[in-house]
Amino acid sequence: MRSFQSPLNWQSPTSSPESAIDSFGAGKIGRVRWLMCALLFFAATINYMDRQVIGLLKPTLQAQLGWTEIGYSRIIVAFQVAYGLSLLFIGKWIDRLGTRIGFALAVCFWSISAMAHAAATSMFQFGGARFSLGIGEAGSFPASIKSVAEWFPKRERALATGIFNSGSNVGAIAAPLLVGWFTHRYGWRMAFIGTGALGVVWIVAWLALYYRPEESRLVSAEEIAFIQSDPETVATTAVPWRTMLRLRQAWAVGVGKFFTDPIWWVYLFWMPDFLHKNFQLDLSGMALPLFVVYTGASVGSVSGGWLSSSLLKRGWSENASRKTAMLACALAVMPVMLAAQTRYPWVAVSLVALAAGAHQGWSANIYTLASDMFPRGAVASVVGFGTLMGSIGGMIMSYGVGDILQRKGSYLLVFVIAGTAYLVALAFVHALVPRLTRAELPCS
Repeated sequence: MRSFQSPLNWQSPTSSPESAIDSFGAGKIGRVRWLMCALLFFAATINYMDRQVIGLLKPTLQAQLGWTEIGYSRIIVAFQVAYGLSLLFIGKWIDRLGTRIGFALAVCFWSISAMAHAAATSMFQFGGARFSLGIGEAGSFPASIKSVAEWFPKRERALATGIFNSGSNVGAIAAPLLVGWFTHRYGWRMAFIGTGALGVVWIVAWLALYYRPEESRLVSAEEIAFIQSDPETVATTAVPWRTMLRLRQAWAVGVGKFFTDPIWWVYLFWMPDFLHKNFQLDLSGMALPLFVVYTGASVGSVSGGWLSSSLLKRGWSENASRKTAMLACALAVMPVMLAAQTRYPWVAVSLVALAAGAHQGWSANIYTLASDMFPRGAVASVVGFGTLMGSIGGMIMSYGVGDILQRKGSYLLVFVIAGTAYLVALAFVHALVPRLTRAELPCS
């Protein structure tokens, strides 16, 4: 196979993946790891349902409670501050406590917090409930990425990440339907309680089924051997902050998410408002457009993970595979800059759907970089750091969006920022880790 060359000098080895891995057959080794991926998928679904309720109810609550654009942005920032602060410790906490118990506790905490919104009567109380929700939800992606590192070899990690990450889009698709039904039948308070209660059901299934591969009674010896077919060079647990802040690999994940996570926050928390303001859609009228947007995001999540995993199986290097997929996603986002200028709602929806899909494809690969460059035991810590950086970017963006809308009343500048952020992020990632070399960590 010819080596890959690109304008950025990304390199690919000419050798194929290890023949030892190729000797495993899907029918022989079993598929229990995909059951674990399904659990992660449903966790992401519930996570984003709970997260999106506030955005869907924004027009309703704004009319009833008199929120301003800046006031609403402060409620969103309360969530992001808690999310970011929690990421200072939650990745290392999950690394030390273990994925099974750590993830269950995180889901329990955020489910209670989601239901607590129903008792809020003021912006301050909503801000407090969002702050509490942010603490719990901060554990979701560090725990999920750690689970993928525990249950999947490198060649399948991007695909597995893309699949479970697509659950966030399914949650965003289901949320308008459930929130609309609860709101019209029982009032907006029951929308928070009904969606929040789903986490309890998930916890029961998670504790019954999830164990590390070597501890599970469901998995075969052949599948364990396949999962562990990538040798680890360092036996490491949580990465201390003083060590992580010196590593270019950690900063590559962090900076990549700093520039791009805020764009997803915009889609999640402001897309219903964009449809309401620009095209006069109410809660029931925006259900189908949001379904299209998040279906596109779900397809993009799986496709982005599939693309880099497919290139890796063809003999491309991790460096070339991941960055090629990320470049494709960055280019696919750019047309969203036209969304605020069109008068046709379905043109705008299609552009945002493409951008949302590209974002999720990007996200599947930026998360996978952590498991490419760090040993399994350190992955949750690094993802926690990266998600913290994304949360800081999200806080800045949320303040900015509120100010832009309050002063200009237009989403044009917001979508221009969204369309250019990914190319900027990729340039930083490539400058920091031009070859995706493994991080040198001390043994625990």
